[in-house]
Amino acid sequence: MKTPPCAMLGIDYPLVAFSHCRDVVAAVSRAGGFGVLGATAFTPDQLELELKWIDDHIDGKPYGIDVLIPENLAIKNEKDVTTHSLAERIPQQHKDFVRDLLARHGVEVSQAGEPGGTQRPGAPFSLQEEVALKLLEASFRHPIKLIANALGVPPPSMIALGRQHGVPVAALVGAKEHAVRQVQAGVDIIVAEGWEAGGHCGEVSTLVLVPEVLRAIRPIRNVPVLAAGGIMTGRQMAACMAMGAAGVWTGSVWLATTESEASEIFREKMIAARSRDTVRSKCRTGKYSRQLRSAWTEAWEQPDSPGALPMPFQSLISEPALRAAQRAAERGNQKARDLVTYFVGQGVGLVDSVKSSRTVVQEFMEEFAEALGEMQTWTEE
Repeated sequence: MKTPPCAMLGIDYPLVAFSHCRDVVAAVSRAGGFGVLGATAFTPDQLELELKWIDDHIDGKPYGIDVLIPENLAIKNEKDVTTHSLAERIPQQHKDFVRDLLARHGVEVSQAGEPGGTQRPGAPFSLQEEVALKLLEASFRHPIKLIANALGVPPPSMIALGRQHGVPVAALVGAKEHAVRQVQAGVDIIVAEGWEAGGHCGEVSTLVLVPEVLRAIRPIRNVPVLAAGGIMTGRQMAACMAMGAAGVWTGSVWLATTESEASEIFREKMIAARSRDTVRSKCRTGKYSRQLRSAWTEAWEQPDSPGALPMPFQSLISEPALRAAQRAAERGNQKARDLVTYFVGQGVGLVDSVKSSRTVVQEFMEEFAEALGEMQTWTEE
């Protein structure tokens, strides 16, 4: 199969796999898909090591990276910002709320550490443009074939770097008006991500969003669209391409793989979950993101909750707390297990086992071919 993204990315099958795990990225690309590494959590030096590992284990297959440069960020224009300087600005009521929540679930407050996470005190904050661009500069020292951005239009500097290095720029959107702005800004690929998606997502379903985006951008410029949001099978991929998508962008399906960064506890929760067991909430990052419902997400919905802080402050209290809950759960604390959550889409209801990434790619291809064959049969009849 050859669609425009296949030619742009140097692949034969337009299945894009986003993951925070280098092992998934390499395994998917080796199996015939296209792995994209989420780079935001790394420092430039750490990313250099991750990409070097991918280069050594991907058998020369293409891959890409994804960064977050939010268009709307509370600290967007501030200078010399570090994670710990930001953590000092978190209101005491939010710190107390998290500490009390952990204590009620048997997680010692000392296990969570201070807000701000595990980075060194002077670590720069990666969501700001100047720091994110350093991640891109490190990435271009490797044979990446795509850079992607979410949470708004990429800054002109990001698009310029892509042009300079001959690497396509992709952007995730959750509404047709967002897609229009992205095309006008010069992006090369649109990822139309429905509200079924895990992580940051909008309010329009994939089934509606994909044709809406295609219709909105057609008069402006011919830009290929990848469908995203709840896509866990090759049959869903065929359905999205029947709507006009040039391929799919997937994420949650790779969490239930043997290579993924997800914990064994979370994978067990995924297998047990129904599609209704996810929630779209600000309680993880300060912007709406879909995640598995848990005692953590439910606590932030209660009347005594102080409410989520704007990005990036919410992540600075949620991430250390959830890591502490995970560690406690791994030691056998059943109450802490109730807190464990992660970003995952509504397609979680289709997960019934943990498989290798290669197996998932193969199943996508087989189901996609079966769906096309059935449609051809119906046409002939």
